[in-house]
Amino acid sequence: MTNNKTHCFTCNKDKITYLCEGCLKNFCLMDLTKHRQILNEELHRIITDYNQFKQTFNEQKPNPHDLFLIDQINQWKIDSIEKIQQKAKDCIEIVIKSSQTFFNDIKMKFNDLNKQLKQIHNENEFNEINLNYLRNQLIKIREELNNPPKTSIQQDSHPFINEISIISLKKKPKFNKWKQNGITVAGRNRQGQELNQLNRPHGISIDKKKNIFIADWLNHRIVEWKQNAEEGQIIAGGNKQENRINHLNSPTDVIVDQQNHSIIIADSGNRRVIQWMNQKQQILIHNIHCHGLAMDKHGFLYVSDSEKNEVRRWKMGEYNSEGIVVAGGNGRGNQLNQFNSPTFIFVDEHQSVYVSDQHNHRVMKWRKDAKEGRIVAGGNGYRRNLNQLSRPQGVIVDHFGHIYVADGGNHRVMRWCEGKEEGEVVVGENGLGNRSNQLYLPCGLSFDDDGNLYVADSGNYRIQKFQIIL
Repeated sequence: MTNNKTHCFTCNKDKITYLCEGCLKNFCLMDLTKHRQILNEELHRIITDYNQFKQTFNEQKPNPHDLFLIDQINQWKIDSIEKIQQKAKDCIEIVIKSSQTFFNDIKMKFNDLNKQLKQIHNENEFNEINLNYLRNQLIKIREELNNPPKTSIQQDSHPFINEISIISLKKKPKFNKWKQNGITVAGRNRQGQELNQLNRPHGISIDKKKNIFIADWLNHRIVEWKQNAEEGQIIAGGNKQENRINHLNSPTDVIVDQQNHSIIIADSGNRRVIQWMNQKQQILIHNIHCHGLAMDKHGFLYVSDSEKNEVRRWKMGEYNSEGIVVAGGNGRGNQLNQFNSPTFIFVDEHQSVYVSDQHNHRVMKWRKDAKEGRIVAGGNGYRRNLNQLSRPQGVIVDHFGHIYVADGGNHRVMRWCEGKEEGEVVVGENGLGNRSNQLYLPCGLSFDDDGNLYVADSGNYRIQKFQIIL
């Protein structure tokens, strides 16, 4: 019996196990039952999603854009028919007029000949020359009548109506590119605490006006840099490293809550999430080793806890509760339901949570209500190969589902397409350094509305903007 025992993937014990043909992992009987239960729950979620989509599909109305196209086609038909009818009318008139002109000309010649015949006959003065002339004139008139001018239709190779066709434009994923030389838009003056300096910037957020909000980590403050400004403005903290309500201690991330015109800060050193609104402070969440923040379209707040190795979600206005664990929460580890010091997070429109799993050197995606995550970037050690990450930090996802990761230990920003075995370098291909085409410990990431990429270049104490190539 001992020889028949193998290692169970879930409980890490040597037991009689059974192979799951889907994930090719061995489970003991108890954990296999749990594994099948998770798969069954996933199937029910898919069925629920299908039924919701079916209801939406059945309620689908004609696309207004399609109706607009049909109206355009009908108008083209009316305009084209009018042109064709007018052209046909003009051509018929030309044919009738040409034929009438020919007969009128013959008639005039015939009448003239008739007058000459009558005159000669009445005067009774004629000879052979007169008769030959009259005979020849009659022959010419007869021949002309029997051989009218030939008329034909000539078709122009260029149509006189505008031809139309229908072109179906399928939306294809767009792989954007950015200029490799970044522009320093904040912190151009090395390390320091002056208003034109930064000290290890971490998380960043860009508002609609392209103002940059920076978690200035070792300066214990949040700084706002307006577009094209030479220096920033302290909007939170900056009063030394303390735990008073108007102080910050090593803030790691900041998000702009545009609905409430406030900022929410991961005040990591003080183990709290705090909201600043018009210089007034409110502690939202206590006793949490927070690092990354995110807010979804429904206003739910997500916070990563690098100590408990989990991500929790809070409903707006219900911050006194413990929140709900939406990712991790199963202790420190490298299993699919675990993290090892999660940092930055991103939440998409489907409430899937993307987590930079720092010391597992990977990015995980947890679908809503999932019991475990999936590796969507890295997870193959911490070297510089294209299928690897090293201490990943900031993570954002674009509208096409492409995942962008600040690959901190490799001093670059990577793009991964879900399901691919490896990613590609977006910026920072030139290794560690402080030149405009280099990065040093990149941390936070953000896009503006134009698609320009902003990187908190932490080791160089600056924020770099990489312009999109249109």
